[in-house]
Amino acid sequence: MIRAIVHADKEWGIGRDNDMMFSLPKDMKFFRETTSGNTVVMGGNTLRSFPNGKPLKNRENIVLSRGQVRDDCIIVRSFEELKAEMKKREDKEVFVIGGGEIYKALLPYCHEALVTKVDCIGGATVFFPNLDENENFKLVYESEPIEDNGYEIRFTTYKNTCVRPL
Repeated sequence: MIRAIVHADKEWGIGRDNDMMFSLPKDMKFFRETTSGNTVVMGGNTLRSFPNGKPLKNRENIVLSRGQVRDDCIIVRSFEELKAEMKKREDKEVFVIGGGEIYKALLPYCHEALVTKVDCIGGATVFFPNLDENENFKLVYESEPIEDNGYEIRFTTYKNTCVRPL
């Protein structure tokens, strides 16, 4: 199953200057526990935004990047190559983790989107598609509000009713 996993502000903003807008320990714990042991898919800028530009531990990292050469993750050079790598893992859990262009391109192939909604505006420069306005995505779960480092968050799950095959 392919899922997108992201946190977004009230305007569906997800990042600013190749970084996250909020420090959310509870959301990070959810992300770590949810994706650990699985495959994560990202763009080159997302990989570069990680501490020391290193791939995430305990996960298979697939990165769409035209310029990077490295042996600590799987680098693909095109969207078609990325889809082929994902197709090889159709029987496993695959999580799309960013950035903005990767989310937009792969969202139609995602069965679900796990969105941590942050109840504020973070001054984003990168946005996630507004799933509340997408006829193919239905909100199927929303947690009670949780306080996380001074922010109110809600864990939500959106189901894609029209998944495009890889």
